[in-house]
Amino acid sequence: MAPSPTPADDAEQLMMGAVPGAAALGRGPAPDGEHSRHEYHHPAAGWGAARSVASVLVRSPEPIEGIRAIMTMNQEDGGFDCPGCAWPDDPTGLRLDICENGVKHATWEMAPARADRDFFATHTVAELAAWSDHDLEAVGRLAEPMTYDPDSDRYLPISWDDAFALVGQVLRGLASPHEAAFYTSGRLSNEATFLYQLWVREYGTNNLPDCSNMCHEASGRALTAAIGSGKGTTDLADWELADAIWLMGDNAASNAPRMLTSLAEADRRGAALVHINPLIEAASRRTIVPHELVDMATFRTTRTGTMNVQVRIGGDLALMRGVAKAVLEAAETDPDALDRVFIEQHTHGFDAYRAAVAATPWADIVRGAGVPETDIRRLATSYLSAQRVIIAWCLGLTQHEHGVDTVREITNVLLLRGNIGREGAGPAPVRGHSNVQGNRTCGIDHRPGAAFLDRLAQVCGIDPPREHGLGTVATIEAMLRREVKVFVALGGNFALAAPDLPRTFEALRNCDLTVQVSTKLNRSHLVHGRRALILPCLGRTEHDVQAGGEQGVTVEDSMAMVHMSYGMKEPASPHLRSECSILGGMARATLPGSRTPWQDYVDDYDRIRDTMAQVVDGFADVNTRARCPHGFRLPQPARERVWLTPSGRAEFWSGPLPDDVDPGEGRLMLTTIRSHDQFNTSIYSNDDRYRGLKGLRTVIFMNADDMRERGLAEFDLIDVTSFSRDGTRRTVYGYRAVAYDVPPGNAAGYMPELNVLCGLADLSSQSEQPVTKHLVVEVTRQASALRTG
Repeated sequence: MAPSPTPADDAEQLMMGAVPGAAALGRGPAPDGEHSRHEYHHPAAGWGAARSVASVLVRSPEPIEGIRAIMTMNQEDGGFDCPGCAWPDDPTGLRLDICENGVKHATWEMAPARADRDFFATHTVAELAAWSDHDLEAVGRLAEPMTYDPDSDRYLPISWDDAFALVGQVLRGLASPHEAAFYTSGRLSNEATFLYQLWVREYGTNNLPDCSNMCHEASGRALTAAIGSGKGTTDLADWELADAIWLMGDNAASNAPRMLTSLAEADRRGAALVHINPLIEAASRRTIVPHELVDMATFRTTRTGTMNVQVRIGGDLALMRGVAKAVLEAAETDPDALDRVFIEQHTHGFDAYRAAVAATPWADIVRGAGVPETDIRRLATSYLSAQRVIIAWCLGLTQHEHGVDTVREITNVLLLRGNIGREGAGPAPVRGHSNVQGNRTCGIDHRPGAAFLDRLAQVCGIDPPREHGLGTVATIEAMLRREVKVFVALGGNFALAAPDLPRTFEALRNCDLTVQVSTKLNRSHLVHGRRALILPCLGRTEHDVQAGGEQGVTVEDSMAMVHMSYGMKEPASPHLRSECSILGGMARATLPGSRTPWQDYVDDYDRIRDTMAQVVDGFADVNTRARCPHGFRLPQPARERVWLTPSGRAEFWSGPLPDDVDPGEGRLMLTTIRSHDQFNTSIYSNDDRYRGLKGLRTVIFMNADDMRERGLAEFDLIDVTSFSRDGTRRTVYGYRAVAYDVPPGNAAGYMPELNVLCGLADLSSQSEQPVTKHLVVEVTRQASALRTG
């Protein structure tokens, strides 16, 4: 094993302590104290979820409203859309179409507005920077607009009009619109999304980085190249018809818990349920669906997995190549192994792909996947025995250098047997945020298409810029170079979600102005520019009343269903404004001569949707269709076997396997994960029920043999060093080693804490995504008990 780096190494960044308040980053409600771990053998969801929901409601500052939320969330009759994940709503009208994590997220938002002028008068920004991220959000809702005062190091109240005027003054004073960047979090509604991009493009830039740049950008680019559309082709009806469902790089029990219902129903009809993941997760075993009352009463469990394939980190592309190789070998003697008619009529590049697969040795496939050839062939046999196959995936596949190629290889496998454009089959990227797909549909894209810009120009009477703007990492780099001087964020917690936190912090502090539109206090409010604004907005659960009356907003789920969402409770503070109202105010202040009817849009969101109907593909008559029960599905041409590719056909991809799967002697490949008790950067506790961990987040899950090779016992203190592509090193100190069922040479740890290990140079050349799930690290016993971070 190579020696651990020391502070004397020129390029090393010492993460714990490199940033003010770094020891608090990402932490739960208390520092590491009492902690334990046990093997979790219970079914996913079930009584564990029920007890958790009960505990959440008891601890909630508004328990009655929490109960109302459970009965209102995801309901077609005037309910609000869950602000958590993007899993589709049940089309049968299920009354309790909710999950444990959705309840956590909704009740976390439904807090009193305690982050007000008195709170900020009591605490300096320097003091708040030392608080844990849990404690920051636990303060409660933001109550009123605030502006940073450098003399007192405090946030002070500012009127809405003055806040808008400041934004307009600074933006108008820039030498170029490209000196500003406008970030979007995935929970922004379709209406606010459309207004946001309209304001930014009328202002004159496509600098519209978003959270997709860090999560599913690879999926969109791969699917667009392969089938002509950046979205999956399946809906819930397809999940009810599939003979086989494969889940890759996804922990459904935590990432999309309502998926467990679909998996349980699939098992009852005899479908194969294959989980492909370096970690064996709770969702791959059994469940009790909480709304199935008989099962709850009798403790009757249902399988959610029939096969686990424990691929190495980054080995999914090789695994899919192996499945394709076995299928093509079977086709030499079995004419039904391939859908030859589909391949002939609907695809392009098959011969080249077949040759590429034939030229790939089994030894390379096995080495790349980390899975024995016999197991790969068993997986291929399962694929051949199913007539309708869905392959779904999440960030475990996309946050890699070769994320685009991996999704391309998934579509290759589906194309071999005609599993696209067929009922019960197709690709299904599992999105995380509740409207992240809608953001891209409605115009948040730093690489917009010409057709969208043409319609925007014609309908809205503006001249939108045509050159590509900056994505997330490019924005950070431009802020560091002072080429971007203003940073506006609609939602999210950019300072923690981004890679290379010290450099991201430096970039934000390098700005002349940072503007955060948020519901709760978070780290991004404390890492700010020379001038800074906090603009508090309504939450998804709150009534939105404008001059035209009660307003609803639309969202798009993972399967392209668009529906209305209405708040259910009074706003936490009378000073809160809706996202659309805030955007309209900033737009009017920035563009005083604009002919865009910003105030009319804010007064009545139907007017926004009327304009969207003329600009956004599939949104014709949106005001009528979105109010129908369950809304409407946006067209997906590939679902109808219409391929919007240059060839007019679905494209096979024939690239080689990557050769970067081996981290090197004495090193490990590390993936970041999230716990069951967090939603993205919001951390509800230090526990992770499904992995049996209590009271601790600063851990590295390791293979037991890897721990023995390093002389490590359970919970031993360790240092973790990553090796960036630009030659720099990053180290976190004082983590603890925990034995877990992961393949040898692989390890895992929690985001956002471990985002510090991903440098800005660690960026996929294919998708521009940070490769936070493909980090080469070295784990060593901690040299000194003093270096615990």
